[in-house]
This record gives sequence, structure tokens and C-alpha cells, in this order.
Amino acid sequence: MKNILLLGAGRSASSLIAYLLQHAPTESWHIRIGDIVVNHLHPIVDELSFAEAIVFDVHDDAQREAEVKQADLVISLLPAMFHIEVAKECLKQEKHLITASYVTPAFLELHTQAQQKNLTILMESGLDPGIDHMSAMAAINHIQAKGGKLTSFKSYTGGLVAPESDTNPWNYKFTWNPRNVVLAGQGTAKYIKDGGYKYIPYHQLFRRTDEIYVEGYGYFEGYANRDSLSYREPYNLLDIPTMLRGTLRKPGYCAAWDAFVQLGLTDDSYTLEDSENMTYRSYLEAFLPPAYNGESIEKRVAAYLNIDEQSVVLQKLAWLDLFTEKPVELAGATPAQVLEKILKEKWQLAPGDKDMIVMQHLFEYELAGEKHELTSSLVVKGDDEVHTAMAKTVGLPVAILAKLLLQGKITHRGVVIPIHPELYEPVLEELKAYGINFVERETVLT
Repeated sequence: MKNILLLGAGRSASSLIAYLLQHAPTESWHIRIGDIVVNHLHPIVDELSFAEAIVFDVHDDAQREAEVKQADLVISLLPAMFHIEVAKECLKQEKHLITASYVTPAFLELHTQAQQKNLTILMESGLDPGIDHMSAMAAINHIQAKGGKLTSFKSYTGGLVAPESDTNPWNYKFTWNPRNVVLAGQGTAKYIKDGGYKYIPYHQLFRRTDEIYVEGYGYFEGYANRDSLSYREPYNLLDIPTMLRGTLRKPGYCAAWDAFVQLGLTDDSYTLEDSENMTYRSYLEAFLPPAYNGESIEKRVAAYLNIDEQSVVLQKLAWLDLFTEKPVELAGATPAQVLEKILKEKWQLAPGDKDMIVMQHLFEYELAGEKHELTSSLVVKGDDEVHTAMAKTVGLPVAILAKLLLQGKITHRGVVIPIHPELYEPVLEELKAYGINFVERETVLT
């Protein structure tokens, strides 16, 4: 019997939990699922002899130690900031760990110690990061194996709403942690284009977008995501002239989101005075210059943003009730926290709604004197507002990797991401059975 401790049972964990429960009898697993709230899990696990749900507080040192000690493998889908404490406990108790989150400097400091203890800390194993790494490496290795020289690699991913559930003027609904959406892109984006390094500061990020076409789904816009340069070494593309990783949204989203950035509404670095007594209108008013001549707030916002009063951007702001006297009712809130509350009222998936994951890799390479372009696209739709495409594409690769690790088929130790064939080949193959499959189109450029 192998014991799995899964920490984090939110919406993104639904497909991961279903996979683990499905395979537990044949793989001889016992599964403990812990989170602050687990009421929704009792109807699923209470009748199962091999699974149980527990109330878990990651800040409770004694409970964290006791639970990790019983496990052979820990899977953490907790908020990213809590992973490092779980990882340190796993090292102390000599247990393997899998997460879907980015490797941070704090995790890199654990690499040598994990190797010395013959442990795997497998990270970036969900969707983005995760499936993006696996699918990109499969294509890169294929191109290089036949003698191709890569000259450009661009990769874009978006968690979006499916066309049949796209019912608001923003063409967007939350499929992931709303706070992460509000804080997305903060910091300077870095990438390389035609051999020159490019940097986009946050206040310009949503003004510099690329147009991306996905067969059958039309056009999207992509903005640069984080530090694209850091992946040149793990991808073995140190000499590539162009490399960019980006995020996808529907056309028009970025221009409207830029309004929040320019107004300062996404700032999470300070708290607003008397925020509990604000209204949406007074919250917005707090970021505008003083009023003159009785001008409407709509007119002043348009002037501040240098847009037309009849613009689509202003219409999208109005649809969020930003110009109304609805109460904020949040004490000690940052601007970003107030914005998150406003958006959560309007951007939630409704019953029956479907989300959609879109990922596209764009490769250019030279082979035998010819220039080639390879486009690899993935579109996955959710089943409903609970069994989402986001949950599938984050949870299933984590689950499959957990199975491989417990079967002894993963031999890499230390802090690892899934860029090695022994990791990504079986995962990509099994994902096909769940409809997670890339469609490739290759052309010779003239």
C-alpha cells in the first residue's frame, strides 16, 4: 500500500481527485485529502475504504509533520506561497513532492539536499507551467533529432470561457484563482526577439500584444508572460534568436485591463483608508484627479485614460458597475483586493458554463536550406463549471506523474520540471485518452 497525501481540494483539484480515486484500487493507494474546507469531498470519499478527507491547516506545524510523515508521496495544490513549508517538511520526513507551481529561488536551494536524500521534488507539472513544457520539449526534440535548427519559439496559453458560455462583454470568466488573475503580469516581462533582448514594464504590458490565430476558434491576443529568458537553458535553446512565452485572451480584453493598470486598481502594495465604507464609485473616484465643472465620473475616467466616452473600454467598466454606489464592504483592503471582489461578482462561471483552455506553440526552424514553420495547437473544453478544462489540464498531468513516480518510473532526483522524455512522453500519451491532444500544422516558408 502506498500512501498519498493531497493538500488542496479546491475547484482545480476535481480531475486530479477523480483520477487518484479511479486508480487507487488497482495501484494499491490510500489517499488522504486535506484542506481548510472539505465538506464537498465527503459525498465522494466517505463510502471508500481507500480514501478520506481531513481538515488540514498548513500553518499547524504538528499536523503538517504528522500528515507528511504518514505519506509516501505528497501532492500540493495549495496556494503557491505555502508550497515551500510543505517541501521543507517533505525533505525532513524524506518524502517525494509534486506541485503544479513555478520553481522559485527558495526551491532551488533545496535541490542538492533533495538529491542527497534520493528525493524528487517535481514542479511545474500542471498546465502552464506543465503541459506547455512537455509538449514544447516533445516538438523541440523531434525537430532537433532530424537536424533542424530552431530560430524562433513562441508559446501562448489562456484559460478562457468556451464560446457557448461567453456571455459578457469582457469575453472572460474566472477559471483559476481570481487573485492570480488580478495580479497577473506584475513585474517586467523579458524575452528575446531577433537576437535582441526585450523588456516590457508592467504599465506597458497590456499595450504590447500579438495576434494569434487558432484554427476553428479565430483570433486571440497574447501578452508576454514573466521571464521567457529563463527557459532557454532547460529547453536547450541557449542560442535561439527569438523566444517568448505569453498569455492568451480574447481580442479587446487587454485594452480594457490596461485601464485598471493605468488607474492603479491592480496595486496590492498598500491598503485603502476606510475601504469598508467605500462604494464602487468612490473607490474609482479615489484614483482620479479632482473634479472640475461638475463633469461626470465617466467623462473624467475617459479623459484620464485618453479614450473616447463612447469607447468599448468604458462600456466594459460600466458593465462591472464601477460607476455605481454599490458598497465595497471590505475592511483594510488593497486596491487589488477591491478589484478582485468587483470582478468575482461578474466573472464567475454560471451553472452549466464551460471553460476552455487554448495553448499554441509556434516554431520556426531551418532544415536542409529551407525555413519551416510548425504550429502546435491545443484546445480543451470543460464539462461544466466544476469539471473544468482548467481542472483537467492542471490536475491530470500531476496525477499521471504521481502514478509514474510511485511506480518507480521517474528516476530524476532533486528539484525537477517535466522536460525529460521519461516524464513527458508517457504523460502526453495518456493525456490523449482525455481529449488533451495537440494538432500540428507544418509549412515550408518561402
